[in-house]
Amino acid sequence: MRKIKVHIYIITFIITASIFISAFLINNLLNEKRISQIKNLQDNISLDILSLETQFDLLAEQSCENIKQNSILSKELVSLGNKLVFMEQELGTKNEKVIHLKKFYSLLEIKDYLLMKKVTEKCTNSPIFILYFYSNNNCRDCIKQGYALTRLAKEYPKLRIYSFDYNLNLPAIKTLTGIYKIKNRLPAIFVNKQVFYGYKTIDELKTIIPQLSDLETEFINSTTTISD
Repeated sequence: MRKIKVHIYIITFIITASIFISAFLINNLLNEKRISQIKNLQDNISLDILSLETQFDLLAEQSCENIKQNSILSKELVSLGNKLVFMEQELGTKNEKVIHLKKFYSLLEIKDYLLMKKVTEKCTNSPIFILYFYSNNNCRDCIKQGYALTRLAKEYPKLRIYSFDYNLNLPAIKTLTGIYKIKNRLPAIFVNKQVFYGYKTIDELKTIIPQLSDLETEFINSTTTISD
């Protein structure tokens, strides 16, 4: 009887150990696959950054017409931003690689902002610029503001929104916040040479950016023309 119990215990132990080891191995394989995917994403982002930097240099020398036709640049910035958001979610906002890539992305945003300001002065082109400053440190309103601005950008394609982590240790961002006198009261939005602090709903954003009504009219008119 004792021998039977001992055998049962041994068999139970072996089965339990096998299940544990199998689960451990499967988990390791999944983690390795996940790490490999993230590594590939990092490599792709690095390549995207180099490509965008080259495009900035090329566009700075182009005519107004050529620059207008290269609206793909802003779309690539949005795509790159979405990749970085994914990496933040996967690796965490304090991961060194994420922070390193985020600094590159922030510099690209500033480059694009400066380039488009020159285009506005040089060409018959008048986009609306929004500089959005947020924090990843316990700022729920920053998350809500990000969603609201994303929705607004989809509604108004000519709206150019640049988002910056206020606490990112990057001299260029510190210079930007110093020039426009952005205080650490987040979220903060700089538009029309004014700073607005705290969460703003889409309706409030439309109120503080009256030029949006012109963009809306333009969109309606172009839609009507197509339907005719």
